[in-house]
Amino acid sequence: MSISSITGLMSSYSPLTDRSPSASEDEKDLCSQLRPDVEAGNRTRHDDSERKSSRFIDGRTVSDAIIGLSDGMTVPFALTAGLSALGDTKIVVFGGLAELIAGSISMGLGGYLGAKSEEESYKATLKETQAQTTTDPNSISETISDIFEPYELPAELVQQLKNHLSSSPMLPSFLMNFHHTMPEPSGSRAVICALTIALGYFLGGFVPLIPYFFVGPDEAFVALRWSIATMVIALFIFGYGKTCFVSGWRGRRNARKGLVGGIQMVLVGSIAAGSAMGLVKGFQMLADGPEDQKHD
Repeated sequence: MSISSITGLMSSYSPLTDRSPSASEDEKDLCSQLRPDVEAGNRTRHDDSERKSSRFIDGRTVSDAIIGLSDGMTVPFALTAGLSALGDTKIVVFGGLAELIAGSISMGLGGYLGAKSEEESYKATLKETQAQTTTDPNSISETISDIFEPYELPAELVQQLKNHLSSSPMLPSFLMNFHHTMPEPSGSRAVICALTIALGYFLGGFVPLIPYFFVGPDEAFVALRWSIATMVIALFIFGYGKTCFVSGWRGRRNARKGLVGGIQMVLVGSIAAGSAMGLVKGFQMLADGPEDQKHD
Protein backbone atom coordinates (compact mmCIF):
# COMPACT_ATOMS: atom_id res chain seq x y z
CA MET A 1 0.00 0.00 0.00
CA SER A 2 1.38 3.39 -1.01
CA ILE A 3 1.77 6.41 1.25
CA SER A 4 -1.00 8.30 -0.56
CA SER A 5 -3.47 5.47 -0.06
CA ILE A 6 -2.60 5.25 3.63
CA THR A 7 -3.06 9.02 4.01
CA GLY A 8 -6.39 8.89 2.20
CA LEU A 9 -7.54 6.02 4.35
CA MET A 10 -6.64 7.88 7.55
CA SER A 11 -8.30 11.10 6.36
CA SER A 12 -11.55 9.25 5.69
CA TYR A 13 -12.03 8.67 9.41
CA SER A 14 -13.84 11.31 11.45
CA PRO A 15 -13.80 11.72 15.25
CA LEU A 16 -16.03 9.36 17.21
CA THR A 17 -17.95 12.27 18.76
CA ASP A 18 -19.21 13.39 15.35
CA ARG A 19 -20.78 10.04 14.53
CA SER A 20 -24.37 9.10 15.10
CA PRO A 21 -25.41 6.42 17.61
CA SER A 22 -26.62 4.16 14.82
CA ALA A 23 -23.23 4.37 13.11
CA SER A 24 -21.47 3.44 16.35
CA GLU A 25 -23.80 0.44 16.82
CA ASP A 26 -23.07 -0.69 13.28
CA GLU A 27 -19.37 -0.38 13.98
CA LYS A 28 -19.74 -2.49 17.12
CA ASP A 29 -21.53 -5.20 15.17
CA LEU A 30 -18.87 -5.11 12.47
CA CYS A 31 -16.08 -5.27 15.04
CA SER A 32 -17.72 -8.23 16.76
CA GLN A 33 -17.90 -10.04 13.42
CA LEU A 34 -14.31 -9.24 12.50
CA ARG A 35 -12.77 -9.93 15.91
CA PRO A 36 -12.42 -13.73 15.45
CA ASP A 37 -10.76 -13.24 12.06
CA VAL A 38 -8.39 -10.63 13.46
CA GLU A 39 -7.45 -12.85 16.40
CA ALA A 40 -6.89 -15.77 14.05
CA GLY A 41 -4.70 -13.59 11.85
CA ASN A 42 -2.70 -12.44 14.86
CA ARG A 43 -2.18 -16.04 15.95
CA THR A 44 -1.07 -16.98 12.44
CA ARG A 45 1.42 -14.11 12.27
CA HIS A 46 2.71 -15.01 15.72
CA ASP A 47 3.20 -18.64 14.73
CA ASP A 48 4.93 -17.60 11.50
CA SER A 49 7.28 -15.29 13.38
CA GLU A 50 8.13 -18.09 15.81
CA ARG A 51 8.83 -20.43 12.92
CA LYS A 52 11.02 -17.87 11.19
CA SER A 53 12.93 -17.03 14.35
CA SER A 54 13.59 -20.69 15.08
CA ARG A 55 14.58 -21.38 11.49
CA PHE A 56 17.31 -18.75 11.23
CA ILE A 57 20.43 -18.23 13.29
CA ASP A 58 21.81 -14.88 14.36
CA GLY A 59 24.01 -13.50 11.59
CA ARG A 60 26.66 -12.40 14.05
CA THR A 61 27.00 -15.91 15.43
CA VAL A 62 27.41 -17.27 11.91
CA SER A 63 30.04 -14.61 11.21
CA ASP A 64 31.94 -15.54 14.38
CA ALA A 65 31.82 -19.23 13.46
CA ILE A 66 33.17 -18.47 9.97
CA ILE A 67 36.01 -16.40 11.43
CA GLY A 68 37.00 -19.18 13.84
CA LEU A 69 36.74 -21.98 11.26
CA SER A 70 38.58 -20.10 8.52
CA ASP A 71 41.52 -19.26 10.80
CA GLY A 72 41.49 -22.72 12.36
CA MET A 73 41.62 -24.45 8.99
CA THR A 74 44.59 -22.44 7.71
CA VAL A 75 46.95 -21.52 10.58
CA PRO A 76 47.16 -24.91 12.42
CA PHE A 77 47.24 -26.73 9.07
CA ALA A 78 50.19 -24.61 7.98
CA LEU A 79 51.93 -25.26 11.31
CA THR A 80 51.44 -29.04 11.18
CA ALA A 81 52.63 -29.12 7.58
CA GLY A 82 55.71 -27.13 8.52
CA LEU A 83 56.50 -29.30 11.53
CA SER A 84 56.09 -32.40 9.39
CA ALA A 85 59.27 -31.39 7.62
CA LEU A 86 61.13 -32.43 10.78
CA GLY A 87 59.88 -36.01 10.35
CA ASP A 88 58.81 -36.54 13.98
CA THR A 89 55.12 -37.28 14.58
CA LYS A 90 55.25 -36.41 18.29
CA ILE A 91 56.58 -32.93 17.54
CA VAL A 92 53.75 -32.38 15.08
CA VAL A 93 51.06 -33.60 17.50
CA PHE A 94 52.36 -31.77 20.57
CA GLY A 95 53.13 -28.59 18.65
CA GLY A 96 49.76 -28.70 16.89
CA LEU A 97 47.81 -29.24 20.11
CA ALA A 98 49.73 -26.47 21.87
CA GLU A 99 48.99 -24.09 19.00
CA LEU A 100 45.32 -25.13 18.97
CA ILE A 101 44.87 -24.46 22.68
CA ALA A 102 46.79 -21.19 22.64
CA GLY A 103 45.14 -20.05 19.42
CA SER A 104 41.64 -20.88 20.65
CA ILE A 105 42.19 -18.94 23.86
CA SER A 106 43.67 -16.00 21.98
CA MET A 107 40.91 -15.94 19.36
CA GLY A 108 38.23 -16.30 22.03
CA LEU A 109 39.65 -13.46 24.11
CA GLY A 110 39.92 -11.31 21.00
CA GLY A 111 36.26 -11.92 20.19
CA TYR A 112 35.24 -11.23 23.79
CA LEU A 113 37.17 -7.96 23.98
CA GLY A 114 35.84 -6.91 20.57
CA ALA A 115 32.24 -7.55 21.60
CA LYS A 116 32.80 -5.72 24.89
CA SER A 117 34.24 -2.75 23.04
CA GLU A 118 31.21 -2.75 20.76
CA GLU A 119 28.92 -2.77 23.80
CA GLU A 120 30.80 0.09 25.46
CA SER A 121 30.74 2.08 22.21
CA TYR A 122 26.98 1.59 21.97
CA LYS A 123 26.44 2.79 25.53
CA ALA A 124 28.63 5.87 25.02
CA THR A 125 26.88 6.77 21.75
CA LEU A 126 23.47 6.23 23.34
CA LYS A 127 24.35 8.50 26.26
CA GLU A 128 25.56 11.21 23.89
CA THR A 129 22.42 10.86 21.76
CA GLN A 130 20.15 11.13 24.80
CA ALA A 131 21.93 14.29 25.88
CA GLN A 132 21.67 15.76 22.38
CA THR A 133 17.91 15.19 22.21
CA THR A 134 17.44 17.49 25.22
CA THR A 135 20.13 20.11 24.54
CA ASP A 136 19.92 20.49 20.75
CA PRO A 137 16.43 19.60 19.45
CA ASN A 138 16.94 21.58 16.22
CA SER A 139 19.81 19.40 15.04
CA ILE A 140 17.82 16.31 16.00
CA SER A 141 14.94 17.55 13.85
CA GLU A 142 17.32 17.98 10.91
CA THR A 143 18.71 14.53 11.51
CA ILE A 144 15.24 13.00 11.36
CA SER A 145 14.63 14.81 8.07
CA ASP A 146 17.91 13.45 6.70
CA ILE A 147 16.91 9.92 7.67
CA PHE A 148 13.62 10.08 5.75
CA GLU A 149 14.99 12.07 2.79
CA PRO A 150 16.06 9.03 0.68
CA TYR A 151 12.52 7.61 0.92
CA GLU A 152 10.95 10.65 -0.85
CA LEU A 153 8.07 10.90 1.62
CA PRO A 154 5.59 13.79 1.42
CA ALA A 155 6.64 16.86 3.38
CA GLU A 156 3.49 16.79 5.50
CA LEU A 157 4.09 13.18 6.50
CA VAL A 158 7.72 13.88 7.34
CA GLN A 159 6.64 16.81 9.51
CA GLN A 160 4.13 14.60 11.32
CA LEU A 161 6.82 12.00 11.92
CA LYS A 162 9.19 14.65 13.21
CA ASN A 163 6.60 16.00 15.60
CA HIS A 164 5.75 12.54 16.87
CA LEU A 165 9.36 11.37 17.27
CA SER A 166 10.46 14.62 18.93
CA SER A 167 8.07 13.97 21.81
CA SER A 168 8.51 10.20 21.88
CA PRO A 169 10.63 8.47 24.55
CA MET A 170 11.80 6.08 21.81
CA LEU A 171 13.62 8.87 19.94
CA PRO A 172 17.13 7.85 21.15
CA SER A 173 16.46 4.25 20.11
CA PHE A 174 15.24 5.45 16.71
CA LEU A 175 18.38 7.52 16.18
CA MET A 176 20.64 4.66 17.28
CA ASN A 177 19.07 2.30 14.76
CA PHE A 178 18.57 4.57 11.76
CA HIS A 179 21.14 7.35 12.19
CA HIS A 180 24.08 5.69 13.93
CA THR A 181 23.11 2.22 12.57
CA MET A 182 24.12 0.63 15.86
CA PRO A 183 21.68 -2.05 17.03
CA GLU A 184 21.65 -2.72 20.74
CA PRO A 185 23.93 -5.69 21.56
CA SER A 186 22.59 -8.41 23.80
CA GLY A 187 24.02 -8.92 27.27
CA SER A 188 25.41 -12.36 26.39
CA ARG A 189 26.91 -11.22 23.08
CA ALA A 190 30.51 -11.13 24.35
CA VAL A 191 30.41 -14.64 25.87
CA ILE A 192 28.70 -16.18 22.85
CA CYS A 193 31.16 -14.48 20.51
CA ALA A 194 34.17 -15.76 22.48
CA LEU A 195 32.88 -19.34 22.70
CA THR A 196 31.85 -19.46 19.04
CA ILE A 197 35.18 -18.20 17.70
CA ALA A 198 37.25 -20.35 20.07
CA LEU A 199 35.26 -23.51 19.35
CA GLY A 200 35.33 -22.87 15.60
CA TYR A 201 39.10 -22.36 15.69
CA PHE A 202 39.68 -25.54 17.69
CA LEU A 203 37.42 -27.72 15.53
CA GLY A 204 38.84 -26.33 12.30
CA GLY A 205 42.42 -26.77 13.45
CA PHE A 206 41.92 -30.26 14.87
CA VAL A 207 40.99 -31.70 11.46
CA PRO A 208 44.56 -31.71 10.00
CA LEU A 209 45.90 -33.31 13.20
CA ILE A 210 43.68 -36.40 13.01
CA PRO A 211 45.89 -38.46 10.62
CA TYR A 212 48.92 -38.03 12.90
CA PHE A 213 47.22 -40.06 15.65
CA PHE A 214 47.12 -43.17 13.46
CA VAL A 215 50.75 -43.38 12.24
CA GLY A 216 54.05 -44.31 13.79
CA PRO A 217 56.46 -41.87 15.44
CA ASP A 218 58.63 -41.63 12.30
CA GLU A 219 55.84 -41.55 9.71
CA ALA A 220 55.06 -37.86 9.78
CA PHE A 221 55.29 -37.58 5.99
CA VAL A 222 52.73 -40.37 5.57
CA ALA A 223 50.37 -38.55 7.91
CA LEU A 224 51.08 -35.32 6.06
CA ARG A 225 49.76 -36.81 2.81
CA TRP A 226 46.55 -37.89 4.52
CA SER A 227 46.32 -34.55 6.27
CA ILE A 228 46.65 -32.69 2.97
CA ALA A 229 43.95 -34.84 1.37
CA THR A 230 41.66 -34.35 4.36
CA MET A 231 42.19 -30.61 4.43
CA VAL A 232 41.64 -30.19 0.69
CA ILE A 233 38.22 -31.78 1.09
CA ALA A 234 37.46 -29.91 4.32
CA LEU A 235 38.57 -26.53 2.94
CA PHE A 236 36.54 -27.01 -0.24
CA ILE A 237 33.41 -28.01 1.70
CA PHE A 238 33.86 -25.08 4.07
CA GLY A 239 34.43 -22.59 1.26
CA TYR A 240 31.49 -23.92 -0.72
CA GLY A 241 29.15 -23.89 2.30
CA LYS A 242 30.29 -20.44 3.46
CA THR A 243 29.67 -18.92 0.04
CA CYS A 244 26.33 -20.61 -0.56
CA PHE A 245 25.13 -19.71 2.93
CA VAL A 246 25.41 -16.06 1.91
CA SER A 247 24.39 -16.18 -1.75
CA GLY A 248 21.92 -19.09 -1.63
CA TRP A 249 21.91 -22.82 -2.31
CA ARG A 250 19.71 -23.09 -5.39
CA GLY A 251 20.50 -22.27 -8.99
CA ARG A 252 23.51 -22.70 -11.23
CA ARG A 253 24.79 -19.24 -10.45
CA ASN A 254 24.93 -19.89 -6.70
CA ALA A 255 26.49 -23.30 -7.31
CA ARG A 256 29.16 -21.64 -9.46
CA LYS A 257 29.82 -19.11 -6.69
CA GLY A 258 30.12 -21.96 -4.21
CA LEU A 259 32.67 -23.72 -6.42
CA VAL A 260 34.73 -20.55 -6.69
CA GLY A 261 34.56 -20.05 -2.91
CA GLY A 262 35.65 -23.66 -2.29
CA ILE A 263 38.58 -23.37 -4.70
CA GLN A 264 39.66 -20.09 -3.11
CA MET A 265 39.73 -21.67 0.35
CA VAL A 266 41.79 -24.61 -0.98
CA LEU A 267 44.26 -22.20 -2.60
CA VAL A 268 44.61 -20.10 0.56
CA GLY A 269 45.21 -23.18 2.73
CA SER A 270 47.66 -24.65 0.22
CA ILE A 271 49.67 -21.43 -0.02
CA ALA A 272 49.81 -21.12 3.78
CA ALA A 273 50.85 -24.75 4.28
CA GLY A 274 53.40 -24.67 1.46
CA SER A 275 54.94 -21.45 2.77
CA ALA A 276 55.22 -22.83 6.30
CA MET A 277 56.73 -26.09 5.12
CA GLY A 278 59.21 -24.28 2.89
CA LEU A 279 60.30 -21.97 5.73
CA VAL A 280 60.84 -24.88 8.11
CA LYS A 281 62.86 -26.71 5.46
CA GLY A 282 64.90 -23.57 4.85
CA PHE A 283 65.59 -23.04 8.57
CA GLN A 284 66.53 -26.71 8.90
CA MET A 285 69.02 -26.40 6.03
CA LEU A 286 70.51 -23.28 7.59
CA ALA A 287 70.85 -25.08 10.94
CA ASP A 288 72.44 -28.15 9.38
CA GLY A 289 74.89 -26.09 7.29
CA PRO A 290 77.33 -25.09 10.10
CA GLU A 291 77.25 -28.65 11.53
CA ASP A 292 78.24 -30.13 8.15
CA GLN A 293 81.12 -27.64 7.87
CA LYS A 294 82.35 -28.65 11.33
CA HIS A 295 82.37 -32.32 10.36
CA ASP A 296 84.32 -31.51 7.18
